[in-house]
Amino acid sequence: MHFIRRRLAVLLIPIVIAGCQTAGGGAPTAAETPVQGQATTPEAGTPARGPFVAAANPLAVEAGMKVLRRGGSAVDAAVAVQAVLGLVEPQSSGLGGGAFLMSYEAATGQVTAYDGRETAPASATPELFYEDGKPLAFIDALLSGRSTGAPGAVAMLAMAQKDHGRLEWRDLFGEAERLARDGFVVSPRLAGMINGPAPQARTRWAKAYFTRPDGEPYRAGDVMRNPAYARTVAALANEGPGVLYGGRIGREISQTVAEAPRPGGLTETDIAAYRPLRRDALCRPYRIYVVCVPPPPSSGVALLQFLAMAEQTPDIRKGPDSPAAWVAFGRLQRLMYADRDRYVGDADFVGVPIAGLLDPDYVAARAALAPTLNGPATPGAPTGSPPRGADRTAEPGGTSHMVVVDAEGNAVSMTTTVESIFGNGRMVEGFFLNNQLTDFSFTPSEDGHPAANAVAAGKRPRSSMTPVLILDRQGRLVGAIGSPGGSSILAYVAKALIGVIDWGLPMQEAVALPNLVVRGEMVGADTALIAPDIRDALGAAGMSLRPNATETSGLHGAMWRDGRWDGGADPRREGVAVSEVR
Repeated sequence: MHFIRRRLAVLLIPIVIAGCQTAGGGAPTAAETPVQGQATTPEAGTPARGPFVAAANPLAVEAGMKVLRRGGSAVDAAVAVQAVLGLVEPQSSGLGGGAFLMSYEAATGQVTAYDGRETAPASATPELFYEDGKPLAFIDALLSGRSTGAPGAVAMLAMAQKDHGRLEWRDLFGEAERLARDGFVVSPRLAGMINGPAPQARTRWAKAYFTRPDGEPYRAGDVMRNPAYARTVAALANEGPGVLYGGRIGREISQTVAEAPRPGGLTETDIAAYRPLRRDALCRPYRIYVVCVPPPPSSGVALLQFLAMAEQTPDIRKGPDSPAAWVAFGRLQRLMYADRDRYVGDADFVGVPIAGLLDPDYVAARAALAPTLNGPATPGAPTGSPPRGADRTAEPGGTSHMVVVDAEGNAVSMTTTVESIFGNGRMVEGFFLNNQLTDFSFTPSEDGHPAANAVAAGKRPRSSMTPVLILDRQGRLVGAIGSPGGSSILAYVAKALIGVIDWGLPMQEAVALPNLVVRGEMVGADTALIAPDIRDALGAAGMSLRPNATETSGLHGAMWRDGRWDGGADPRREGVAVSEVR
């Protein structure tokens, strides 16, 4: 493979990004010496503008583009995209789930993280998933009513749309309502999930929805209708989010959660009390850029730690054909995941040592371990880290990512989920409920030390979701990316960032690169796509490849290059990236 590599040396000036916080709480500052990079930044006078939409289904992308063509903002379009994704890709996200949204405001350079992560009910205890004195089997917990948290995606989108919307809320759901009422064509991926082995597709709720009038399950190419969903989005449009939070839909959610098997304790009051959060984005320099992510309970801090270690690992720069680069990539993942799994949780409930994890001395010490790391890494001891029990969190996949940029240059990078495939398989008013609470650690402590991600009433489970915004050193938007994938999200997003920034690849080539996920003993990969010399080098470094057993990637992203959006949609999914730069 031959790649065009472009290097641009820039004299760095201090970064001033409103609302974007470093680990220490202040605006990030650039290095005093020039940094070399392999991708371009916007030229003066050519700001990065849309319309641009990348998402996991063409129908959702078109819904977003229609909003942008009507003069809507990036957040307006994200509402429309989510409404359609919940219909045509219900295995991944929906109105019953949660999300993290990164917003960029072009006029001010403001970067804001919106937290729509679900919360545990007031009745939740650290032993939520215990039975007879021991943790439940994961599948029993997943299918139970106990797995559903108060949904946050709709409330979060309503908050962000109130802050940044240009159109009326009621005018953002028309495409979803039309498709639900008139019908949409079942995609191959949805059909595969309907007819696949996931037990959530075989619950009584799912069977009733996914069975055709002739008694057979829906197949790819069939036209499917969801009149209940059409009524739900119409109610959301006309009555606002209150119809879910404190209204009849919230009441129906609580009633469905309370059904057997293993009824859950999520009440109508818990749902009505849900509040999305605005948080300061967590931003750090990387090469000639600034990478911004949500703070905990997102795992964005782990991605920033990985990138900081990568800057001190010269082998990473050797390119996509280099065995040494892939070995370094895998070793840094082991270090990243060891720290993430031990220390990251809901920072409103537990102390998360963000500053310690990103401290330059700590990063350097961790990166120095990589060249000789031929097995699982142990967690480090960053400054501010209290004793923590080992984590016992399983993170199945069922997630989606979108990127939207409007004509003014405002942008959204949003990762959204119902947690597992079709959530926990229970449905209300045409949409699936989440099983997000299984993202907590089933074992709440070890040797008397609580796990950072233990269950607690009102707490948000740790999430691997890490939507990214990329800025230049002047605070201008130059890119956005994110992925589904459960715990593998961090590996997928890191791979793509290394591809576009360090290896100078077009975004489409970067997202299509082979996946390599190295978390403790687990080593998973797109084995058929990895060259023999790279496979041998990984094996010699203690990373013998096995087929990836986690959810595959669904990367969607873009970089602003040469006055246009260089977009990419993961070929492992059904998404597209569409640009209409004016």
